[in-house]
Amino acid sequence: MASIPEFYAGKNVLITGATGFMGKVLLEKLLRSCPEVKALYILVRPKAGQSMQQRVSDMMTCKLFDRVREDNPDFHQKIIPISSELTLPGLAISPEDVERLTACINVIFHCAATIRFDEPLKHALQLNVIATQQLLGLAQQMHHLEAFIHISTAYANCNRKHIDEVIYPPPVEPKKLIESLEWMDDGMVRDITPRLIGDRPNTYTYTKALAECVVQQEQDKLNIAIIRPSIVGASWQEPFPGWIDNFNGPSGVFIAAGKGILRTMRANNDAVADLIPVDVVINLTLAAGWYTAVHRRKTDREQNIRPKTAMVYNCTTGGTNPFHWGEIEHHVMSSFKRNPLEQAFRRPNANITSNYLINQYWILVSHKFPALIYDLFLRFTGQKPQMMRIFNRLHKAIGLLEYFSSQDWEWNSDNLSMLMSQLTPEDKKTFNFDVRQLNWPEYIENYCIGTKKYVLNEDMSDIPAARQHLRKLRNIRYTFNTVLVVFIWRVFIARSQMARNIWYFVVSLCFKFLSYFRASSTLTN
Repeated sequence: MASIPEFYAGKNVLITGATGFMGKVLLEKLLRSCPEVKALYILVRPKAGQSMQQRVSDMMTCKLFDRVREDNPDFHQKIIPISSELTLPGLAISPEDVERLTACINVIFHCAATIRFDEPLKHALQLNVIATQQLLGLAQQMHHLEAFIHISTAYANCNRKHIDEVIYPPPVEPKKLIESLEWMDDGMVRDITPRLIGDRPNTYTYTKALAECVVQQEQDKLNIAIIRPSIVGASWQEPFPGWIDNFNGPSGVFIAAGKGILRTMRANNDAVADLIPVDVVINLTLAAGWYTAVHRRKTDREQNIRPKTAMVYNCTTGGTNPFHWGEIEHHVMSSFKRNPLEQAFRRPNANITSNYLINQYWILVSHKFPALIYDLFLRFTGQKPQMMRIFNRLHKAIGLLEYFSSQDWEWNSDNLSMLMSQLTPEDKKTFNFDVRQLNWPEYIENYCIGTKKYVLNEDMSDIPAARQHLRKLRNIRYTFNTVLVVFIWRVFIARSQMARNIWYFVVSLCFKFLSYFRASSTLTN
């Protein structure tokens, strides 16, 4: 039986979402670990002021591809961009490109999606459901297609506490919903969205559940697998530890904490933080593509029928190597104190609480009040106030994450374990997705350093200066606290006999306690 690199050798692969976070890692891994792959066709949307070729050229210069560039400086010749727009009929692929793709593609990896939690339902439906439908239609025209791999999310069925590796009945029939929303204006859709999504927290998880149903409807015509990653974070090992290129999900929260902007966050300290490294997801995805094609083809030959169910793989860490939000808070703060970010607003000191009132108190005291003071300072110095706007955006982002950081889920992973057992020892090393080997403190350290190096583009050689800046902030804080104590003394205590009596009583009590402690220590010695 062919190994994973042997399977992809000579294959033509189509990737959607290749310019996104996961898509780029998938592209890099295929080029590096399966160097004999024939060609990688990527659907690319031209952006305003930037052509499709420019977008791809800019992507190729990314540090992510440094290892591939060392092994094969001409790797870009295997990447073939196809102009496409997921929101348009037929994905806006030209007839010539359709003919080209249908004649040669062997494997499809569908990574494209909107991951915004607050995306308007109509737009989320277009990108996550209708685009998937159209890609499946294109896949059925392909003469040599062996596997269709769809990237979903572990939270597609977050309204359930225990989630098996099966496709659950959709909240509504996708076709009926699409037809119903066609004649509604945006205002009407916005008004009915809460009733439609029901007990799901946002349009992202809702449309992802619908997309799984759309994929399931084609499982008797195509060899299909669905990958369900949880919260995708920075890389664990490949192409190097800590690679991340965006502010999405936990990355933005980590950076806000490291900058001293974030001081409080509502979450359950004991809830499992189901982070999954991006390279683990990609390794599983490539292995699933291999298994779906090779083993399903073998089943077809033996039984002379197509398999009737799509394979689902829950790609999570909570069931095999759990790590909790309280532990993440500790390690993120420790990491940013050792490797501080440049020009921090305050020293890193964020706290997690599950109590709503306590969280609101700290938002007022540690977020809004300092933001107001800082904006007043900016106004007085003739600058544009911005800190309150930054905090408002931060509160919105954290509010969207609160649902996922305040509770636990249980995901079954039997299919993932089965797939792991099918790999050769060499493939298990090259395409490692065994999260039992993940060292969380080391991973969080690399994650935080990755946000500094690859998201903020800060130089590690400037860490001594950043540490000096933190010491300066500490001294400012101590000075401010001292002035505040003196102010309180002068305004409240010095002017009230009762306040002075209480103050002298407390000081006397502290003095007596210290005297008793010293006497006890002397007698003991």
